[in-house]
Amino acid sequence: MTLDDLTAMMAADDHHRYEISPEGVLSILPPPGYAHAIVATRLMVWLAAAGVPADRIAQAVGLRIEGRNGVGGRIPDLVVWSKAQADGVWLPVDDVLLVVEIISPGSEGVDTVTKRSEYAAAGIPQYWVVDLDQAQTVTMHRLDGEVYAVKATMPLAWVLNTTPGEHDLG
Repeated sequence: MTLDDLTAMMAADDHHRYEISPEGVLSILPPPGYAHAIVATRLMVWLAAAGVPADRIAQAVGLRIEGRNGVGGRIPDLVVWSKAQADGVWLPVDDVLLVVEIISPGSEGVDTVTKRSEYAAAGIPQYWVVDLDQAQTVTMHRLDGEVYAVKATMPLAWVLNTTPGEHDLG
């Protein structure tokens, strides 16, 4: 299965997201719920209010993930780039500063293990995971060599009281 196949599947189905690992494992995901969407929106507003240009922030855009065994496509909940990107369905990861995954029911393993290793292998400097628990806990990972190390874990409300510059996103 190719990224073009995935794009065609998504065009024919408005009710699911399709992703594929570089190893060829297909994931079919339901659309995110309201709480999930609100967390992504709050992070986008926080970034924009702090001066990160709107053309460097996007929700649910496809990233082309190169792996040892092939090419995959992932759709993070939020992406921040160092510069604006050309339009496309599966964008390269070269200029990505941060990807954020908000854990939905059933996505825990893929979001906290599989995607973490794929994003690290792709060289993405930061990976944040947001748990939809009562505190909406954000675990911030920073690339350390070829793997992510936990930089901080805090409630979303605390993150929103910092600046993106404090997290090397300014």
